[in-house]
Amino acid sequence: MRSLLTVLISLCLTTAKAQPSLYIINADSTRIQLTPEGAAHLASLPLKCIYQEYPNKTGHTASGDSDQVLTPKQLHPTFYGCFDWHSCVHGYWMLARLLKQFPALPQKADIEKVFNENITAEKIATEVAYFKAPLARSWERTYGWAWLLRLDQELLQWDHANAQQWRTTLQPLTQTIVALWKAYLPKLTYPNRTGVHPNTAFGLVFALDYARAVGDTAFERAIVKTASGVYGKDEQAPIRWEPDGSDFLSPSLEEVDLMRRVLPAAEFMSWFNKYIPANGLQNIMQIPIVSDRTDLQIVHLDGLCFSRSWCLKGLVTALPKTDKRRPQLLKAANRLLSSALPHVASGHYGGEHWLASFAVYALVE
Repeated sequence: MRSLLTVLISLCLTTAKAQPSLYIINADSTRIQLTPEGAAHLASLPLKCIYQEYPNKTGHTASGDSDQVLTPKQLHPTFYGCFDWHSCVHGYWMLARLLKQFPALPQKADIEKVFNENITAEKIATEVAYFKAPLARSWERTYGWAWLLRLDQELLQWDHANAQQWRTTLQPLTQTIVALWKAYLPKLTYPNRTGVHPNTAFGLVFALDYARAVGDTAFERAIVKTASGVYGKDEQAPIRWEPDGSDFLSPSLEEVDLMRRVLPAAEFMSWFNKYIPANGLQNIMQIPIVSDRTDLQIVHLDGLCFSRSWCLKGLVTALPKTDKRRPQLLKAANRLLSSALPHVASGHYGGEHWLASFAVYALVE
């Protein structure tokens, strides 16, 4: 019995040593930080799938035989991996963000190779041509559009020796997306309030951050006008109904995340207190049940943990320092984050191809 116990203790110690901490959380659960080991672990996930063409969900609408038979890589020579276009885009964003924050990442050369090989003038021209096809003007609206602008912004704000060259090469696609946004905003009469890709508030958050980062005041004004028009009078969000079974975004919290950027502080507090009922806020801090991580829709709920986390942390920055809800919200944000982190690398492609990006955004933004 004693020898068996000794073996078990030894195995536990070995396992603990083999699995370095992905993050550090402070004693009162109000701060969580990604470690260099965690960054390397997360970076390995998009590196594994950016060059993986299949399985693939293109969302392609064919106009004839000529484009019906094209492979994902022929349709999208830069962003063909990671199961779908938008997941590939935010995989690139994630690699840039991690290498920016952790310049000594062991995958540094691999990340640079990805950008050098895939962000080329010829490949980006093909990506641009796709968006200009008559049936593709609303393709990836607004989720993929949002992540492309987030990638561009990350490159803009990165002092890597090649970052500005990569961004310059990306510009024809970036400006195509910006033009699509500007044409769409005046027509956006009703927002999409789902918890998945077309969610309007999520897209507008990233678009607004981009517009402010690059100094595009006309774009910024258009976004602020649209957001104020479609969300400004909202009250009593049906937050107690969340989540739906495939949500990776909280419709209510994404709207809050947008409006804290749009409204002056006093106006935001007035709007927020009318919009989020107290019992709804309690509901949104709960960890959702993920019953099957092999299911491509149910696994979205792991992503919901991450997006709730970043929205709650953003909300804390908008609340007065004397607001008693702040510590509670911070603890909930980190509880949601830490509950989902162990499942980022589940071994199932349905989650692995995208969840790491959500984890990184929740950890570093």
